[in-house]
Amino acid sequence: MKPPSRPTLARRLVSGLATLVVLAGVAVANRPMVAVGAEALHTYQINRESYKKKYGHWARLPVPRGYRVNAIHAALLHTGKVLIIAGSGNNRDAFEEKSFRTVLYDPATEKFTEVETPTDVFCAGHTFLPNGNLLVAGGTKSYEVLEKDVEHAAGVMKLKNESPDHGDRTFEKGTRLLSATGEVYLTRTKVTVPAAKKVTHGAHTMVHAGEAEVWVDAERKGDAPVAREGAQYRIDGLTGDDAKNLYGVADKITREKQEYGGDKTSYEFDPVAERYVKTGSLRDHRWYPTLIGLTNGEVLAVSGLDQFGRVLPGRNERYLPGERRWVRAPELKRYFPTYPGLHMMADGQVFYSGSNAGYGSDTEGRTPGVWDVRRNRFKTVPGLRDPRMTETSSSVLLPPAQEQKVMILGGGEIGESPVSTARTDIIDLDAKKPEYKPGPDLPRPARYLSTVVLPDDTLFTTGGSSGYRGGPYQGKPRSDLFNSQIYRPAENDFATAAESTVGRNYHSEAILLPDGRVITLGGDPLYDKSGKNAGTFEQRIEVFSPPYLFHGERPRITGGPAEIDRGSTARFTTPDAARIASARLLRPSSVTHVTDTDQRSVAVELETGADGVEVSVPEKPGLVPSGWYMLFLVDDKGVPSTARWVRVR
Repeated sequence: MKPPSRPTLARRLVSGLATLVVLAGVAVANRPMVAVGAEALHTYQINRESYKKKYGHWARLPVPRGYRVNAIHAALLHTGKVLIIAGSGNNRDAFEEKSFRTVLYDPATEKFTEVETPTDVFCAGHTFLPNGNLLVAGGTKSYEVLEKDVEHAAGVMKLKNESPDHGDRTFEKGTRLLSATGEVYLTRTKVTVPAAKKVTHGAHTMVHAGEAEVWVDAERKGDAPVAREGAQYRIDGLTGDDAKNLYGVADKITREKQEYGGDKTSYEFDPVAERYVKTGSLRDHRWYPTLIGLTNGEVLAVSGLDQFGRVLPGRNERYLPGERRWVRAPELKRYFPTYPGLHMMADGQVFYSGSNAGYGSDTEGRTPGVWDVRRNRFKTVPGLRDPRMTETSSSVLLPPAQEQKVMILGGGEIGESPVSTARTDIIDLDAKKPEYKPGPDLPRPARYLSTVVLPDDTLFTTGGSSGYRGGPYQGKPRSDLFNSQIYRPAENDFATAAESTVGRNYHSEAILLPDGRVITLGGDPLYDKSGKNAGTFEQRIEVFSPPYLFHGERPRITGGPAEIDRGSTARFTTPDAARIASARLLRPSSVTHVTDTDQRSVAVELETGADGVEVSVPEKPGLVPSGWYMLFLVDDKGVPSTARWVRVR
């Protein structure tokens, strides 16, 4: 039989083209099926036991609709519950409606409960007190107003009272002040101006005017009332000596952007009563402050924006827990940008890592260093790479705390810059001359990276974004990072962990739970996935189970004291004593804006017996601040027990 003739080249090309068209059509028609298949394969792979042993595992936490909040702050209480604070949740409508929210989540029962929130603690500062209460101070007095929305010129008016003889003077909201040209400005709130004070120096007596500041708004819209130079203003309706002694002065009144204004309310959140307990007010209004406990049990509050949106110029203050009140600390005057990353050192000094949340000078207060809070001396430390990329960076005291090493991770350029870094640097604070040295780079440049110290002396890092608030980065409309990794200090490297399924950037948190898992919350993207429309706050919650939870049976702690003194030894019973390799005291996290002054892991000396272990707690209060800790026993495979709560005195 004569074989068929070979088709011509032209015919083969036409036939091949037709085949490609048909296959393309089939692929398009079956795209959902292909996607579903790929997703099913991925789900199968990440749920394999071998995968979880190596990379860990993520799971969504079902949150009832009524308890979904904008998680701005989160803290693990010694009751085992997670305190989730939203306040107004970066939502102007909620602020104006005075709808402030706090939710408690109990991992043991998977239940959520609502907590009454008295004022807007959105963007407050917080830290744990020695008794286990969470001190929450500051928050939001007013929301920002963007320049495009400012219709009436506004500014800060300083009202002065030069009379020492007629007492304090109070002016109601809406009091009129007049410029030399007749422009009218109205006070935004009620304000009391103290009387002047007489001060005698030898034979001479001087009068120091009393003064108080208040926002004023121009009565009429537009640019005509704008005043860009300092001037004096007359208080309408005053006559005689009052008109002479009482007046206003302002540096400028403009239509510029008005920043968030800080609040001065302060509370202790009681984990047992599950309520906010009001304390004495802060001496200064503070928005974006950092609170850090000192070795004597007091708390230091630093930085923040005042009620007019100005960065406080180094005015810091101390909280006295026994009296539940704040006092000024002029002896500790020091300027920092907002939410500075502060870490208590073993010797009682405070290390400033350089991490911060922005706001403030682009040069002053940004250099890392060791702050001697006994003598108010600050010694800068060298070596930090990308020193202008510390905004929205993270810093953490690496485990165990005895090593006195702090790592700084990622960060972005000053302001809303699209530039960020993958840099990590590490400093040994025990070195004779401490300096930052290079650590391993992150897989990608990252801002807002959450860091969680684990009981096996590793550091879990997750979330963040390369761009500002998850926005554009290198041509892409969104830049959320889903990769997670575990830093291993002993090897000085990152091990890949399972990827999360929820993007988390600005206003996100991650916290170690007593069962050894990590809960992640929040995320406040600037844009949606298209990069064109406003973003939506992320209210879904995920929980990560580290690889160590898939490496066999966990050791158990079956008994032991609820309290232990520093420098003492205590016995805890366990049926697994023979395989216990280490013990760690982990101080629970209290985190916002990736700033956490509480988190630390302290190694405790260990002696094993037939049916238990003896643990010895270090003596230094700078190493083991008084308060509640999670005691983990870790076996010879690196598997931790479920924690037992212990109060260290």
